[in-house]
Order: sequence, then C-alpha cells, then structure tokens
Amino acid sequence: MMHDYQPEVEACSEALATRKLTIAFAESASAGKLAYAFSQTQQSGQVLKGGLVCYDACIKEDLLKVPKLLIDTFTPESAEVTREMATGLQQIMNAEVVVSVTGLPTPGGSETPDKPVGTMFYCIWLAGQTHDYREVFEGSPGEVIDLTITHIARSVTRLLEQTGNT
Repeated sequence: MMHDYQPEVEACSEALATRKLTIAFAESASAGKLAYAFSQTQQSGQVLKGGLVCYDACIKEDLLKVPKLLIDTFTPESAEVTREMATGLQQIMNAEVVVSVTGLPTPGGSETPDKPVGTMFYCIWLAGQTHDYREVFEGSPGEVIDLTITHIARSVTRLLEQTGNT
C-alpha cells in the first residue's frame, strides 16, 4: 500500500509560504516525484522554485558539479554526494531551501549489508547550513519513495520551526 505523503507536504508548503521562502529539489532516486508532490499544494506558485532530476551520476557531475572522485569514493547513493547535490543546486536555483535526495529504492545500486535496499539519503540546505539524513525503509520501491517524501516534508517543517527562519 502506498503511503499518503500529501498531508505532510501540504503542512511544509504552508510553513514555507508563511515565511515567504522558496524550495528547490535535486532528485535522484525520487526522479521528480518530490517536486511533483509540492506542485500539488495550494501554495505551489509561491514556494516551488524548481527541480532537477539527476538520476545518472553524470548529471550530478555535469550540472551540479559533484566531483567524480567524491562519487567514486562514496558511491552515488551516499550522504556525501547528496550534500554536494544540495549545495550545487543552491548555486543554480538560489532558493532559500534546497533538498537533495538519493538512495536505493531498488536493488542494483551500491547496496551493502550496511546500506541495504531501502536506504535513502537526503540533505536539506537552509540558511547556509546543510542537514544530512539517512533513513532505511521497508517496502516496494514506490513505498520507499513515498515514505522518503513524508520524512523530507516533516524534516523541512521541523527545521523551519527550529530555526525560526523568516
């Protein structure tokens, strides 16, 4: 059964709009679904700056300027690469909040016993600081992505509340 992430996305979008902030996404594993979820909110025109689907590592390198050495050292699905994706996208889209996401919703990536299928990484860039997250979810690839979207929306909302960002 797919997880309904829309209530959390709505709350996050509202929190962004209240603070007059924009958000942008660099998406690998979620392949644009995160930006799509935010496009379905009432505040989308106010808050959604844009998104970049960078499923293949060469897009991460070419457009987001993630160093190939970093990808080769840590794998495309890692906290280190995800953080570089966020900082790279911030340079392109200049949103107040930038979220990047990578991970392993399906087999065939860089999974290991310590990083099983279902491991997702996301990074939130806010006010010049990066916040790294690693979650491991169970379920189908679609369920893993939906749970990731839920967690990202909750995390952004929580960070906005904690920082009192205006």
